[in-house]
Amino acid sequence: MTLDWWLTYLLTTLILSLSPGSGAINTMSTAISHGYRGAAASIAGLQVGLSLHIVLVGVGLGALLAQSLLAFELLKWLGAAYLVWLGIQQWRAAGALDLQTLAGTMPRRRLFRRAVLVNLTNPKSIVFLAALFPQFIAPNQPQAEQYVILGVTTVVVDIFVMIGYATLATRIARWLKTPRQMQLLNRVFGSLFILVAGLLATARKA
Repeated sequence: MTLDWWLTYLLTTLILSLSPGSGAINTMSTAISHGYRGAAASIAGLQVGLSLHIVLVGVGLGALLAQSLLAFELLKWLGAAYLVWLGIQQWRAAGALDLQTLAGTMPRRRLFRRAVLVNLTNPKSIVFLAALFPQFIAPNQPQAEQYVILGVTTVVVDIFVMIGYATLATRIARWLKTPRQMQLLNRVFGSLFILVAGLLATARKA
């Protein structure tokens, strides 16, 4: 893999990570409700889910999912249902402004597990990776090494992008002056979760 080819992939995965989706929404809502430490746990969970997708693509299961309509549909509806559930929970969350106090209301391990599931139940992610990786793999060079390079690049880029989303979210939180404003923002994020679930439910394999 040449440097130019890697830089092209770097730009591609950066655009993918910057595109608002369930991961970005989960990171921002967690950062506002649970502060930086909660967001860190959430970002770590997202990367575990993303890494598992990358491994699945590397061993060929991603291609199987991309070809199996039944498997794709099952994972798609499972992911949509989970996002709807998250949206309802976010919508019903009480307004609270003290991030340090609120950070203790949900264990970070639970935030971590929730983020893992957010990424794992997104079939478009693994199908996208299954379609994208082969385009950047040179057939005359060691395959495993190239998959590792692409995989590590994807995870590192996503970590930095999610940190950016978390930082933006905590800056927004500083402007919230009343519990009513916080409750309204919770409902905005809850609605976004449900919106993404709707988009996921209507997704079709390319």
